[in-house]
Amino acid sequence: MTAYDVVRPLLFSLPAETAHNFGKSALGLLQSSSVSRRAVRRLYRVSDPRLTVERFGVEFPSPVGVAAGFDKNGEVTHGLADLGFGFTEAGTVTPAPQDGNPRPRLFRLPEDGGMVNRLAFNSQGAERVRDRFAARGLPDVPVGVNIGSMNDSDAAAAIEDYRTVFRTLYPYPDYFVVNVSCPNTPEEYNEQSPEHLRRVFGTLTEENDEDKPLLVKVGPDSTRAGLEELVDIVHEFDVDGVVATNTTTDHEGLTSHNRVEWGGVSGRPLRDAATRTVRTLAGLTDLPIIGVGGVDSAETAYEKIRAGASLVQLYTGFVYGGPSTAKRINTGLCDLLEADGFDSVEAAVGVDVE
Repeated sequence: MTAYDVVRPLLFSLPAETAHNFGKSALGLLQSSSVSRRAVRRLYRVSDPRLTVERFGVEFPSPVGVAAGFDKNGEVTHGLADLGFGFTEAGTVTPAPQDGNPRPRLFRLPEDGGMVNRLAFNSQGAERVRDRFAARGLPDVPVGVNIGSMNDSDAAAAIEDYRTVFRTLYPYPDYFVVNVSCPNTPEEYNEQSPEHLRRVFGTLTEENDEDKPLLVKVGPDSTRAGLEELVDIVHEFDVDGVVATNTTTDHEGLTSHNRVEWGGVSGRPLRDAATRTVRTLAGLTDLPIIGVGGVDSAETAYEKIRAGASLVQLYTGFVYGGPSTAKRINTGLCDLLEADGFDSVEAAVGVDVE
């Protein structure tokens, strides 16, 4: 039993968003002191060359990262790195501050090992995130920024929203992710239509003077035909990779009380659909894939790696697993690699893809 196993029932007695903010505040306090940071790194970081992955020109000390949504405004990037995560992704960041949907908007599914969220791009805005990055600097692991549009933007305005966030934050992250698959934002237009995607990628490609890696985040409910079309567009604009997947609107099979809440489902209920999407994409493209959805153990991380993911991300698994999550997964991955005779994560990527 870990200390988090003792504390978790107390945290879970609070509303989910309140507990989330409390946890981030505690992490922010830890990262504010060089003494506590050194102690956390000694306790949680796993250093093993077998875990190192290099994709789109960026070296990741571990394939296990934190997904967008946990640290929306880039407030605890250093703390997450100290906990042993190999990278972290801030966002979704919007051009101006916005509140998102009314609370409550985040719900646990304890019997299912998942969560429901309908946050809808609540953000402090790109300038606030930029100022934070400029003042604090970035950690010694890669940092991505997930960019999105304002909730009231139409298709044309959304293009300018993406451009604004991209320009404002351009000097700081190691890569950018375009979020065109959030199920919780108003459906003003089809953000995954080929026409819209071409305008998005065309606009950002024109702005990308230093060739920063640009990825796109897809949903888990896409058809194979839809993914084929997406891959064609991604190749057309030399997009550097795909994040698979966002949350799902499919609530079938959930048993927890909060299953009746509308919003995107994450965590264990998303695992199989996300892995299928990773495997499908890996069969369609050689581009790097970041696998997200139901990663909560070394085994579930390894499953996505073998299915074609070069890197994995988690959010809900971190909420349920606590501070030792990255260490537990990284240590377990080394054991799984050794058992299967692989000398690195790189060697295991996609071995289950036919």
